[in-house]
Amino acid sequence: MASSTWSFLITLICIFLFMGLSYAGDPFKFFNFEVSYIDASPLGVSQQVIAINGKFPGPTLNVTTNDNVVVNVRNKLDEELLLHWSGVQQKRSTWQDGLPGTNCPIPPKWNWTYQFQVKDQIGSFFYFPSLHFQRASGGFGGITINNREEIPIPFDFPYGDITIMIGDWYTRNHTSLRSTLLAGKDLGKPDGVLINGKGPYRYNDTIVPDGIDYETITVHPGKTYRIRVSNVGISTSLNFRIQNHNLLLAEAEGSYTVQQNYTSLDIHVGQTYSFLVSMDQNASSDYYIVASARFVNQSQWQRVTGVGILKYTNSKGKAHGPLPEPPQDEFDKTFSMNQARSIRWNVTASGARPNPQGSFRYGSINVTEIYVVQNTPPKVVDGKRRTTLNGISFVNPKTPIRLADQYKLKGVYKLDFPTAPLTGPPKMETSIINGTYRGFMEVIFQNNDTKMHTYHMSGYAFFVVGMDFGVWSNNSRGTYNKWDGIARTTTQVFPGAWTAILVSLDNVGVWNLRTENLDSWFLGQETYIRVVNSEPTNKTELPMPDNALFCGQLGKLQKPQDISYATSMRGNESKFSFMIIMLVSAILVVFH
Repeated sequence: MASSTWSFLITLICIFLFMGLSYAGDPFKFFNFEVSYIDASPLGVSQQVIAINGKFPGPTLNVTTNDNVVVNVRNKLDEELLLHWSGVQQKRSTWQDGLPGTNCPIPPKWNWTYQFQVKDQIGSFFYFPSLHFQRASGGFGGITINNREEIPIPFDFPYGDITIMIGDWYTRNHTSLRSTLLAGKDLGKPDGVLINGKGPYRYNDTIVPDGIDYETITVHPGKTYRIRVSNVGISTSLNFRIQNHNLLLAEAEGSYTVQQNYTSLDIHVGQTYSFLVSMDQNASSDYYIVASARFVNQSQWQRVTGVGILKYTNSKGKAHGPLPEPPQDEFDKTFSMNQARSIRWNVTASGARPNPQGSFRYGSINVTEIYVVQNTPPKVVDGKRRTTLNGISFVNPKTPIRLADQYKLKGVYKLDFPTAPLTGPPKMETSIINGTYRGFMEVIFQNNDTKMHTYHMSGYAFFVVGMDFGVWSNNSRGTYNKWDGIARTTTQVFPGAWTAILVSLDNVGVWNLRTENLDSWFLGQETYIRVVNSEPTNKTELPMPDNALFCGQLGKLQKPQDISYATSMRGNESKFSFMIIMLVSAILVVFH
């Protein structure tokens, strides 16, 4: 073979190896999501629900710490769409958060590809559509982030892993519910509770009609399973329990917990827990899985109960008899608050990294900024029924906040969110928090509403350091847990009570702070925290992606839909495959 041919081949191999190395390192996981409507009857009434790849709920994203996740989304709805990866911190990548403050929506019939890394995270979360009240019609699914093999988990490896989505449900679809809210009305009592998109098992012939499909989870006797449970509903806190089985709490939204047994646990809207459940009962019959509404008159809310079946492979009969009892405290929320306080961080366990979770001594860090964030019952603002935080009802700008910053647009938002509730009449504004990069923020949520709220912060895990009834004061800090308060992404705030969190602002971007109660969120109970590094660098924030969509003041920059343009160029699976094919082809040509 001529030396020039060998030289060409070696050069070609070097080029392809160099290109391949640019894709080396942390693995890529690829998913395709087709988001569409399907007809379903989870409560016996035919309705339109939002499915992912024809399934309701959608598939679970099963990934591992530090994986690069690529999700190509095809929007087959008749309205705009964004998918939010709730609990995924999107480190250095606020562009991928899937919320209107950071992303322009995906138009109907368009493709768009999300690409993000689950950097230094483990745990259980879920995704959902974040626009137009769509979550009330489905479109949600689980997210499981597994430990890397070299990082030990603080319990024996379970025999199986099960994802359960629970949530209140209406037989009206999201467009009807949305119209009700826009007309200034309450949604009223839900029609039921779904477990994995299915209605209740017919445990009572009077309460549950015949012909409803229910969830059955089949397990092997004597084995231990990890069961991940998310409340993906609209506004109802749910008590989760499995008849005759203990729930050993192991993890909450990315943090391993001190392991404690519960006969039942309150799971509030937007929250996720994972339990270790040993299948240690006899198989004389199946067992009930129950998710029932909390803090309500049980006799009036009997129909708002989700019931599934836990079935041993050697079961000898159907579940029968009454459901296991829920906590009996309709008017006293002390039990539920004490239960929440009992959930502690496992400071000796490794999380996503080898070092113990407790090596981050959050209790010894000086607080640099303090916000008391208060919500109240809905109010009329500018002639509309709205919800507020600190007297401000948030208005999402037509141009996303992060995009406005990128193009140095003025007047899109105000960096003037108040550190305490405003006096005077409420107002509608795009007012956001000016967070300090590498600052340490204390946020006190004061719930002056009559219903439970849960609050979520994108981009971070925060430490829940205290909660109590009454009005927070400076003296309340004396009750803070500064050692093993749980680090999570969503926390409950009881009516007439407060919850305090601490958070390290080490993630540059624009991050949503909201109630997870979908009706209140829709009506304005949110804001954003803008965290900027004064010395811009790719080390703290990745560049705007090639496939970023444009809207609002920048809408003229948007090109017509082009699948190649709409797909992110970083980590594209087809490009690497193409390199391999070309390299093999070149070798075959040379040796032919």
